[in-house]
Amino acid sequence: MFFGEMVTGQKRYRVRVDEHGKLEIPASLAERFGLRAGEQTMLEENGRQLILHRPVTFLERVYVEPTNVCNLHCRTCIRNVWDEPAGYMSEETYERLLQGVKVFYPPPTLFFSGYGEPLAHPRIFKMVAAARSIGAEVEIITNGTLLGEDACRTLLKLGVSVLWVSLDGATPQGYMDVRLGDALGQILSNLRRFDQLKREYGAATQLGIAFVAMRRNIHELPRLLELGRELGARYYSISNVLAHTRQLHAESLYEQAQYDPEAEKPSLLPLINLPRADFPPDVQSALAAAIRDGYRLEISGLDALRTGNRCPFIEKGSLSVRWDGKVSPCLPLLHSHESYLGEQVRRSHAYFVGDVNDQRLDHIWCEPAYVELRQRLQTFDFSPCVVCNSCEMAEQNLEDCFGNTQPACGGCLWAQGLIQCP
Repeated sequence: MFFGEMVTGQKRYRVRVDEHGKLEIPASLAERFGLRAGEQTMLEENGRQLILHRPVTFLERVYVEPTNVCNLHCRTCIRNVWDEPAGYMSEETYERLLQGVKVFYPPPTLFFSGYGEPLAHPRIFKMVAAARSIGAEVEIITNGTLLGEDACRTLLKLGVSVLWVSLDGATPQGYMDVRLGDALGQILSNLRRFDQLKREYGAATQLGIAFVAMRRNIHELPRLLELGRELGARYYSISNVLAHTRQLHAESLYEQAQYDPEAEKPSLLPLINLPRADFPPDVQSALAAAIRDGYRLEISGLDALRTGNRCPFIEKGSLSVRWDGKVSPCLPLLHSHESYLGEQVRRSHAYFVGDVNDQRLDHIWCEPAYVELRQRLQTFDFSPCVVCNSCEMAEQNLEDCFGNTQPACGGCLWAQGLIQCP
């Protein structure tokens, strides 16, 4: 028999291989990651590590779009290039959503996000309260402009797990350059009040900051991290910009990373194993040169640049629900839109697996065709459109040269680790 340790975050678990060669996982972990008897999942060999993925049958997170309406007009927003009706999730649609959510055990986290401002929904606090009443954890993202004192108090009293605030600038000028409005001072005031009230209540709600990095604002990231420290931020989600226009394409920071053909075969890259160390400017320059020249980096045995071809929404065990009740496998497929894939425009057509107004969420989740799609997304057997991008199939997500039909996800920048959402 073999005994070892499994590291999960900051926790270590003693696991055992029994006399039949079967790995025994602690019951609390098995429940948290949906490892139930009879389930199938994927075991990935990654150098000296084995990565056990959650089963695709386990729903852990539901992204809920309360509205696609927003009170800001940011230069980076997808709403600048779409032609879709504006709307708010109705009380009836949300109630139907919850009827399906509460069937799952444990209930999935509800993350209020999407392509609008969640706090602009007139019933958002009742929606959060209803989710908490069925035992679901709640996260919410906001641009921070509507985060007044009453909103702060309500979210803290309701026990929201994480409040995410989207900040694409750390100075008034930097903020205005992206958000096209002079609201940073008010947002920071709101967040300082939130931190003060959190301390008064002894609340466990954590603050997260989301930042979309571009050429015009990347120099503000160090100051943003300082602000986050002052405000008590626990989490940071930093993404590249999804270029909906040629102007945004010129702002992107991933031109070489997007076209690196070696990303398709990372095991063939030379491996540099680094120790933990300080990172003064000269060390940073050396590491940047190594990455640029096509080396794979490990720091203390951990992959510093985990490669693409993995759907982050599948890895999170998530699905997404649009404001009108339509259910999609991921946030990017909630709305049809255009963005740049290299020098050409790619049309991403919305794709739905159901509608909570017509079918309960747990039934949608268990539909055989949807389960098969999640399995396909987990193995990610799609054509390498991001790297290749040389035929007309890459111009849309309708089909690819491997024979996949919609959704053909080979051109998805989320799956290549270039774009990410909290």
